[in-house]
Amino acid sequence: MLKEIATALFGLALMQGSAHAANDQIKIGFIASLSGGQATLGRDILDGFKLGVSSLDGKLGGLSADVITMDDQGRPDAGAQAAQKLVESDRVPIVTGINLSNVLLAAVPKVLDAGKIFLSLNAGPSELAGKGCSPHFFSVSHQNDTGPETMGIYLNSIGVKNLYIMAANFAAGKDMVTGLKRTYKGKIAAEIYTQMGQLDYSAELAKMRSVNPDALFAFYPGGMGVNFFKQMDQAGLKGKIPVYSSFIPDQDSLPAMGDASLGVQSTGYWSVTLDNPLNKKFVADFVKTYKRLPSTRAAVGYDGARLIDAALKENGGKFGSADSFAKALHSVNFQSVRGNFKFNTNNFPIQNFYLFKVEKDKDGNLVNAVVKTVATAYKDHYASQCKMSKANP
Repeated sequence: MLKEIATALFGLALMQGSAHAANDQIKIGFIASLSGGQATLGRDILDGFKLGVSSLDGKLGGLSADVITMDDQGRPDAGAQAAQKLVESDRVPIVTGINLSNVLLAAVPKVLDAGKIFLSLNAGPSELAGKGCSPHFFSVSHQNDTGPETMGIYLNSIGVKNLYIMAANFAAGKDMVTGLKRTYKGKIAAEIYTQMGQLDYSAELAKMRSVNPDALFAFYPGGMGVNFFKQMDQAGLKGKIPVYSSFIPDQDSLPAMGDASLGVQSTGYWSVTLDNPLNKKFVADFVKTYKRLPSTRAAVGYDGARLIDAALKENGGKFGSADSFAKALHSVNFQSVRGNFKFNTNNFPIQNFYLFKVEKDKDGNLVNAVVKTVATAYKDHYASQCKMSKANP
């Protein structure tokens, strides 16, 4: 059974009928994992999105924002049911959110088949970036391969010759490894996939110890990552085998990882330490509102709300049609907490990637400190395979 967490009204009370028939209101469907092992990630996306709406006085494009929030429970079937309910029963023109790639792949067809718009705020599977692209699907976050591709570039530059790879066995984990292998030129000592949700890595760590590689690339989001990095530290391996990743560790998991995360290096496109005025304001407002530092997921959620706002304004203060709104999304110039941001021809971002290293800030918080820029205006590999069913808006 679907778990409908809440209907968050920002502004006027809920009105009957189609969202785009009401002149003063816009309905937004929001789906994320708000229970289960990935709930921390889903909560951060939702909190960032809500803060983005609040920063605009509860309105998007000048319209009162009715955000209908659904819990996918980290399950593809629940995600698909949530998407179907939102477009059929709630009649939302825009669905957004989703932190897991396998859930996204199940939910997106329900939205696109209904002629609606989907904006992903975290998951970025390759299937939707290349041959499966759509004029009505946009990723506000990243294509999964891009982070590890830039990590492969960095590992080559520092001379890593023998790399051990570990990842969770799901769509994003496989994309991460594919991206890494696309750019990394050295030897791969082993390529290990572990069960989704696995919490004990002692056998895999023992095997890695016997191989003694130059470095490890690991991708474990959420609770899996907390357990993995803690167990690697407890096994005495973190100080002996340098650890690299992409997109993780992040602020949503660093407090739980504790000092086991210190020194871990990763590639990504956002951090609390990025130095630009909007990012500083976002971080300060998030801390004031939620009493914790925001993660990348929260930052993208915040960007997502502000992008919808900008596109609605670009489209004359209304949703209009899916085609006209998609055109507005693709062409609008909006201010991102990341700084430079625009969409590629496949509706995935073109953005900078940085090397981060986990350190403690002046207040003792674990953060991803920016070490250097690894890639500027980076594009994903799949855009050349994207042939829109109609001309890109």
